[in-house]
Amino acid sequence: MRTLLAKFESLFEMIGQLIPASLLGLIARLVIAYTFFSSGRTKVSGILEVTDTTLYLFKKEYAVPLIPPEFAAYMATYAEHFFPILLVLGLFTRFAALSLLMMTLVIQLFVYPDAWNVHMWWAIAMLYLIKHGAGRASLDYLIRGSNRQ
Repeated sequence: MRTLLAKFESLFEMIGQLIPASLLGLIARLVIAYTFFSSGRTKVSGILEVTDTTLYLFKKEYAVPLIPPEFAAYMATYAEHFFPILLVLGLFTRFAALSLLMMTLVIQLFVYPDAWNVHMWWAIAMLYLIKHGAGRASLDYLIRGSNRQ
């Protein structure tokens, strides 16, 4: 049995060597960027004009404690545009991922508490980016140099 487990372990180790960490970082960045940017686009008309529907939803469905609904609507909408762009570029990746993780936490706790099964996957990708950074295919890598990532 141990021999079989050791063979599987070797196989998984070999597969792991074929998958560069930078590819995982790039995929995590693009998946999270797409998720949030797509959500942000549903809240605007034109380039960045927050719609009346968005304002209504933040008053009725997305209301969070301590933040005025109109301010929350603008803040969330602009965050869902700005931070995904940073992620796609791989610029200030850890900051962008942390910001979107905090937004996800607010959504989970106050807006859609039953959506943990979706939010946990987002959180895993963002935690990966916070821990490991953007990887080689990023502006962060170019700015900091290869010795820091």
